[in-house]
Amino acid sequence: MPAPTVEAPPTAAGLDLERTRRTIRLGRAGVWACLLAGPAALALALTAPTATVVTQDAPAPALSAAAAVAPADPSGYVAEFADAWLRSDADVPDSTSAMRALRLAPGVALPEPAEASKGPQKVTAVRSVHRSGNQWTVTVAAQYADGVRYFAMPVTASASGGTIAVTGTPALVAAPAVAKSAPPAYKVDVPDGPLTDTIKDFLTAYLAGSGEVDRYLAPQTSLAALTPAVADQVDVETVTAREKTAAAGHVASDSTRVHVTANVSARTKSGTWPLAYELTLAARGGRWEIAALTSGGGAAK
Repeated sequence: MPAPTVEAPPTAAGLDLERTRRTIRLGRAGVWACLLAGPAALALALTAPTATVVTQDAPAPALSAAAAVAPADPSGYVAEFADAWLRSDADVPDSTSAMRALRLAPGVALPEPAEASKGPQKVTAVRSVHRSGNQWTVTVAAQYADGVRYFAMPVTASASGGTIAVTGTPALVAAPAVAKSAPPAYKVDVPDGPLTDTIKDFLTAYLAGSGEVDRYLAPQTSLAALTPAVADQVDVETVTAREKTAAAGHVASDSTRVHVTANVSARTKSGTWPLAYELTLAARGGRWEIAALTSGGGAAK
């Protein structure tokens, strides 16, 4: 019988050839898989629900530093110039006042005061109008022994206030018109009672240092008394309110707030002074408490 065939072990070249064939077969399978997957993927894309993408509105761009800065009011600079200008003399250009005026406003003509005239006692800026861009008009009041005179002058000022110049000779003008008083916001007369008693005790502690201010304040309200105390005695003359609740004569229910103006007389070593205070009072636990002091445009809360 024939001898069995013994297969020779694969050579290195044969192994490389087999690997190459296997790679080709895998590559072909991958290509067919991609071709088959293409239509399926296309069909899936067509039948799948459309995804909704929610986007947030972009935040508004922040203002640049230059845009956020309000134009600098040049009234203080102008008052300084006006004081020097009104005290200067064109015949004495090397005087301190004249040189100061010319430094602050080069080219502006100097006045020629009479020999007997004196400079102003005081110069104060009373009106400042921003025209457009860097253009302003500033009016100052000059206090003399025989009255007050008003001068208006054109000014150029950069937004930052770094460069300011009076660009023209001052003009003597009439006094600014006095605005009409607004109708009073406090129309309800408040009679003597717990509310006025609280106001008197609080203002006595606040102005005269009699007692602790804190004992009259509502929770979360902070206010320091005047130090040193300026009044020897405080008398409440009248109290008017916005709300009718303040005139009820008794303490309202908790959390009720009323807004009042208290006109008082403060007696001090230098005399008696009429003063007015805008106050907010809150009811709590059967008594009125000071919740805010808003006199003078500020607020203590």
